[in-house]
Amino acid sequence: MLNVVACIDGSRAAPAVCDYAAWAGRHMDAPLVLLHVLDQERYPAEPDLAGSIGLGSREHLLDELADLDRKRAKLALEHGHHLLDEAEQRVKQAGIADVTKRQRHDELTESLLALENQTRLLVMGLHGESSSDRDIHIGSQLETVIRSVHRPILLVPDEYAEPKSAMLAFDGSATAFKGVELLAGSPVLKGMPLHLVMIGPDTSDRWEQLKKAESMLSGLESEITLAIRAGDVEPALHQYQQEHDIDILVMGAYGHSRIRQFLVGSTTTTMLKTAKKPLVILR
Repeated sequence: MLNVVACIDGSRAAPAVCDYAAWAGRHMDAPLVLLHVLDQERYPAEPDLAGSIGLGSREHLLDELADLDRKRAKLALEHGHHLLDEAEQRVKQAGIADVTKRQRHDELTESLLALENQTRLLVMGLHGESSSDRDIHIGSQLETVIRSVHRPILLVPDEYAEPKSAMLAFDGSATAFKGVELLAGSPVLKGMPLHLVMIGPDTSDRWEQLKKAESMLSGLESEITLAIRAGDVEPALHQYQQEHDIDILVMGAYGHSRIRQFLVGSTTTTMLKTAKKPLVILR
């Protein structure tokens, strides 16, 4: 059975990652994997002293520095174990019985790619460990993960609120319809009000595409709203979401459309940084 994989770290979003992962796991009836990755570059398992031979009396200083690096890595490993234990307790309290804890000493994207064949949904925090109320940073590796991992990714804010509604940013492409098929086959949004929103000219062809997508989603037994909005993708989507108080925005990497350009273009960082509600990236 494929898993919901929750990325656990020391950021403020970690409790919300647990809560959203538990929510998704309950709706998908899927086991939950709690993953903590100890960055290999920041905490090397064995310090690299190559190139330091022949420094004579300074070699003992290098030995001491290497010993400090080993101690830092050991402490970081123990800290990760504590984070995973706390996360396990939290998700079990939320009703998840099937929980596995994993810790890897590697690079985050490589760790997720190694688990990709076992993953149904990936849950990550939008904001990194260095974020504060005054200075919000998206996770430093988040965009790399989005471009690399071919599984749906649920990106969550620092606070949990149970999702009650969702919207899909849709562009009518073949890949977009594959995203609709993915949603149609998932129980996560079943019975939840769903908005299908296109950005661009209001034409009869676009309405036909929306209606086709609507029919594909009939099995969700959801109230579906169709909409076409003019304007630039990012502000138009956010404005629609705010107007209708929608909890989750679902997007995909669609062909070469404007949404595709928006998702993987220069405005990605701004969109991730300003998001205040969960965002699902379909791959």
